[in-house]
This record gives sequence, structure tokens and C-alpha cells, in this order.
Amino acid sequence: MIIVMTIRFQAMAQSQPVTWTVEQLVSPEALAERINANKAPLPLVISVGPSALIKGSVDAGEAHEKASISQLKSILAKESKNREVIIYCGCCPFAKCPNVRPALALLKDLKFSDAKLLNLEKNVKTDWIDKGYPVNEK
Repeated sequence: MIIVMTIRFQAMAQSQPVTWTVEQLVSPEALAERINANKAPLPLVISVGPSALIKGSVDAGEAHEKASISQLKSILAKESKNREVIIYCGCCPFAKCPNVRPALALLKDLKFSDAKLLNLEKNVKTDWIDKGYPVNEK
């Protein structure tokens, strides 16, 4: 039974299409360097996952939920369509993530020309926190 459920979950995850290009991916190291340098203009960094851990990021909530998509729309309504926007989730690898695709789809629908995705290959803990990159103070 467990094997069947695992195979189904993997098949569902693999069936999710990739909705971003390689050019839209931002490495954690590159974003951390920009945040630490604190040179304007900084991108708008938005968490579309469980929490806004990255320093200076804004929490929109989990983008698979309608209320969070509404929150994301409100955040984006105040921004220029040309502003660099980097979204991230970090709950799990992209293949399984329920949040990055709806958020990127919204950015595309709203015609943001510089929409990007933080390339957290495993999760935010492994790819950001454990590397000592800047986090929001509690």
C-alpha cells in the first residue's frame, strides 16, 4: 500500500509542468550577496510558502490557498510591472511544491516583466539557513 501511494505521489509531482525558464532562476548565493551588499535597487522578495525567512522578504502566505493569492495580488498592486520580483517557497523541492506555480502564474497574468524564482533545490533550510545567508530577525 505504501509503495502504491509513493508511486502515485511521484507521478503527480512529475506531472506538474515547469512554468519558468532557466533565466528566471536566481541562485541563493547571488540573492544573499545582493541583500548583504544592500545596494539599491533591491528586488522585491516574496515568500509564497509557509513563512518569510529571508531578510527583507514579504510574506504573502502559501500560494496554493485563495486567500494567499489575494494577499499576493495586494502586494503586487503597489509595484511597477518592471520591478524585479523574486518569489520563493522552500517547503520542498520544486517538483513537489504546491506554491511556486500559482504564484508565478499570477505574476505572468499581471504582466510583471522581471519575475524570478529563487532556486531552492531542496528547501529553504538546506539551501538558505544552513548556509548562513541573511534571515529576518524575529
